[in-house]
Amino acid sequence: MAFELPDLPYAHDALASKGMSKETLEYHHDKHHNAYATKTADMVKGSEWDGKSIEEIVKGTFDASSVTQSGLFDNASQYWNHCQFWEMMSPGDSKMPSELEKAITDSFGSVDAFKDEFKTKGGGQFGSGWVWLVKDTDGGLKVTNTANGINPLCYNQTALLGCDVWEHAYYLDHRNARPAYIDNFLNELVDWDNVAGRM
Repeated sequence: MAFELPDLPYAHDALASKGMSKETLEYHHDKHHNAYATKTADMVKGSEWDGKSIEEIVKGTFDASSVTQSGLFDNASQYWNHCQFWEMMSPGDSKMPSELEKAITDSFGSVDAFKDEFKTKGGGQFGSGWVWLVKDTDGGLKVTNTANGINPLCYNQTALLGCDVWEHAYYLDHRNARPAYIDNFLNELVDWDNVAGRM
């Protein structure tokens, strides 16, 4: 399998009016994501993982017993994370579909309660990482946060929504105000149809 940088599903400046600048996307997508793609491809070539899917590589190289992951895991997981991240955002106005709203309300009590938990866990993630809305193995929805590149695939969960809380995701637009970035992400950038489609 070739690990190539996917095109953004919108122009680099398409999210600028909604709080994510062209410059951020040029660095985040064109530089950071491209580096993960290139390094993953280089590490996989000629190895036991050659020909495997990105999901197989992420699951197969994750070490649940260690805080420190292998270089292949770090790059492959971040490659996968970012492929999802771009698809989870949209330049258009997005209303939460009723089936997703019901599932969130059933699991968290209300959409506002879900957003509060998402912002709290994302803002409280120490160091670099991600905050996720996941469908857990029991079918319920949960908010989780993960360090560095670790993602829901590692725990056999389905990623419905993920927000990158590494500094490169928000520092150009929001400086050190991670909570403001997450709030803007939830209220301006999320493609709720995409999230609902992942259920």
